[in-house]
Amino acid sequence: MPARTVEQLPEAPRYFPLEKGRYEVKPGLHPLGTDFGNGDWDRRVFQIDSDFPHYHQVKQAARQEHLAKYVQTWELSPAVERAVAEFMAQRLAQEYPQWFHLETWINGWQLRCDLTGDTLAFDREGRVQHPTYGSALDALAMQVQEDVCVVCRAGDRHWVSAIHLCFPNHWAAQDKIGKTFAEVHAPVPGMAPLNQRGVALVHAMIAGPPMVRFAWGLSTDTELNHHPDRPAGRTFDPQHPQLYLRIERQVIWGLPAVDAAVFTIRTYFRDVSVLRRDPRLCTLLQQAIRSMSPPSLAYKGLAAHWQEILAWLEGGSAQ
Repeated sequence: MPARTVEQLPEAPRYFPLEKGRYEVKPGLHPLGTDFGNGDWDRRVFQIDSDFPHYHQVKQAARQEHLAKYVQTWELSPAVERAVAEFMAQRLAQEYPQWFHLETWINGWQLRCDLTGDTLAFDREGRVQHPTYGSALDALAMQVQEDVCVVCRAGDRHWVSAIHLCFPNHWAAQDKIGKTFAEVHAPVPGMAPLNQRGVALVHAMIAGPPMVRFAWGLSTDTELNHHPDRPAGRTFDPQHPQLYLRIERQVIWGLPAVDAAVFTIRTYFRDVSVLRRDPRLCTLLQQAIRSMSPPSLAYKGLAAHWQEILAWLEGGSAQ
């Protein structure tokens, strides 16, 4: 089920994380609220646009296919789950009061979402009372267009304690749950220096201010669910070129009171056939592809087609 591109969503924010014209493996952190030219969008943790029904439909399909394939937990304590639930509910009510209505009382709270029609009741421990959802994280992740992960720490240990991943980009929740920062990122070429700083980076995620970063890749479709067992989106046909910049806006919000952090992933697509008509953006994309090492090209699924993609892009930038 294809998602709409940013070009088809006039109200959606526009990001282009290739302004340096280089593919770089680095944290690339910016304070949440940094102005990227999108007004209020840049100040929000959660970004909800008119394609919400489609994102919700894809999440529902993933849950119906096999919940454990997309939703995993490992040593997720009740205290952390409650803190995550409170953060998400409060932030949604603050950012979108027209759609989310939060009521609190002595024995818990309730969040009503007009977009899904769900009324979510939570007890004082943060446990959700709902026939469909098995956990608070599952219930709240179904109200947003982001995937959601939780990282926990205890002493000198840290691990991924929860993953709600219905829009995987060629990775699986089962392969990452319970892993350390270095273990999660071990397959990424060029990550060795950052992996050595994994403990410090997790500390910054938990104790530091809210941050935002971006990741990007290229896809030949706009399918949100690219689970590894359903490979697609990586075969470029120069005779019938379709290419999209798949952009992830990732927000990190620390919960130091419970030694945890929330990590959200919002997926966008930008139509490269449109970007190709902008000489500056087209040139930056070409430069970024040329800067990728062979292992990075392979990791991003571009090894077989990057030269054909560059030839097509050069035809656009020459116009």
